[in-house]
Amino acid sequence: MQLFPCPFCGPREEAEFHYGGEAGNPRPEGTDVRTGEWTDYLHLRTNPKGTTAEVWVHLTCREFFVMTRNSVTHEILDSSPLHADHAQ
Repeated sequence: MQLFPCPFCGPREEAEFHYGGEAGNPRPEGTDVRTGEWTDYLHLRTNPKGTTAEVWVHLTCREFFVMTRNSVTHEILDSSPLHADHAQ
């Protein structure tokens, strides 16, 4: 089992975490959002090969954070609290 670094609790087993999506995917705002905008938000991802920033939640402390990892090797490069510029 892989250890994930929660920036609030430290290293924990990956089973304690849930993937939240690609970081930097802003949610459409307002009440007059076109269907295409919702479709893009929900389904279109860059899915890069290599370094990627992802939003994760630690189910134990219920905190959201951004984990930067390599999608090929699964090496974890960094984890930091979720800021407004990464919000979904």
